[in-house]
Amino acid sequence: MSWPELRKECLILEDEAVLALNKPAGISVTGERHDTDIVEMAAAQGETLYPVHRIDKVTSGLVLLAKELPAHGVLTRQFNKRTAQKAYLAVTASTGLPDRGVIDLPLSVGRKNRVRIAAPRESIRRAGDTWLVDEQDVLAGKNYPSVTEFATVARTDSHTVLALRPITGRRHQIRVHLAWIGHPIVGDPLFDRTGAFERTHLHSWRLTLDAPWRPNGLLELEAEPGADFWQPVAESVTADPRQLLSSASELMADTTPTAH
Repeated sequence: MSWPELRKECLILEDEAVLALNKPAGISVTGERHDTDIVEMAAAQGETLYPVHRIDKVTSGLVLLAKELPAHGVLTRQFNKRTAQKAYLAVTASTGLPDRGVIDLPLSVGRKNRVRIAAPRESIRRAGDTWLVDEQDVLAGKNYPSVTEFATVARTDSHTVLALRPITGRRHQIRVHLAWIGHPIVGDPLFDRTGAFERTHLHSWRLTLDAPWRPNGLLELEAEPGADFWQPVAESVTADPRQLLSSASELMADTTPTAH
């Protein structure tokens, strides 16, 4: 897909300061080695864009890019201060997750730059609906406190649909957190070796940020998942995807982001 085609087909919002896209899975945002990315594609057509945040190449959904540096600074500071409100959707290749839960597991970077939990797998324990490790079990070296909250949107005999709120924003956070508690995301090349599905079923769904230049002072963005996202549960979940999104919205509205 060319940049003009991608820009037109995936556009969610554009104003004088920002561009928001509903990115397909399989396209990088920026900085991927040996790969063409959105920023590079735009630059080749004479358009300069500054990524406000990143989502993985394998993840679909909402991507926000700034068209000017002042707006970029205003927005990225909110990610750094963890005041940006983010929500994702995921389909896990598992069952048994509670209606709501918290994954409070520190991350570290291991061999070959792979993100992992900064503790032995066997030390992860579940206390109620929270997964955590005791402080004495955290491995020596640099680690990063990381928290993901989730709510269950739908269940089938073999899969679970989740709405997730990453309180921290670490690289691969949602993917690693779910995999290490035994609930990997369907199609994740890091953790799902079955090859049963063509894409990773993780979607950047919602983003809310302060935006002083907007009439109401806010950017409230939503990217609806495509039919390919729902494929693992399409035959088992009777609700229309829009009904599932409505349920996910209610579940997210019922929780207040935890301060960490």
